[in-house]
Amino acid sequence: MNSVHQVSILNVPFIHSTKAEFVEIVHERMKQQKKTFIVTANPEIVMMANENEGFMKYLNRADYIIPDGIGIVKAANWLNKPLPERVAGFDTMKDLLELANTHHYRVYFLGAKQEVLNELIRITSSQYPHMEIVGSHNGFFNWEDPSIQEEIQELKPDLIFVALGAPMQEKWISQHIDLFDKGIFMGVGGSFDGIAGAVKRAPVVWQKLNIEWLYRLIQQPTRWKRMLAIPRFVFKVLKQKAKLGH
Repeated sequence: MNSVHQVSILNVPFIHSTKAEFVEIVHERMKQQKKTFIVTANPEIVMMANENEGFMKYLNRADYIIPDGIGIVKAANWLNKPLPERVAGFDTMKDLLELANTHHYRVYFLGAKQEVLNELIRITSSQYPHMEIVGSHNGFFNWEDPSIQEEIQELKPDLIFVALGAPMQEKWISQHIDLFDKGIFMGVGGSFDGIAGAVKRAPVVWQKLNIEWLYRLIQQPTRWKRMLAIPRFVFKVLKQKAKLGH
């Protein structure tokens, strides 16, 4: 972890910054060609890390963990350690694509179904014509096959977006990042689907009301099992708050 101000929530250290500040930090590291591992974490991911020691080890290898979920921001407030704002992974990815467009950076996409990936490449090529998409691979591959790592080693992209979902994307980055000389590696969950239009993002009014999670649940009812982590998260945070005497 880097020497930036952090807020620990259930042993997961979140960067204390706005989205704009964070994008600037990442850009500085890109300019210095400093290899970087970014995790976007919501309450479900924090609970996964608390309930799975192996997953917590992957998070501990990250350079930055951003609060991708209003539940994290609320928990920080309950613990009297407020975070400036929610730093959504989807919006951060789009800001980094904008940066890639302005500075002609090289981008690699890993994850999602092939048809989603094709649409993602079509849309981002059109929206960000000056960035260079140097390679991509869908999320269906043999973990033991080294060809993806070899391709990334050869292409040397500046930004590598990994959309395999948690915990697989964090596992993949954690296990392979040492093979590369440079690159910003960021786990982005369902962001490829969001940009490609395979999953519609909540309207702005839902986002402003902080009920984007509810919109996603309505769209993808199969997510309800994952949502069960939220009450467990709230309970554990309130327990931590009581211990701290807040």
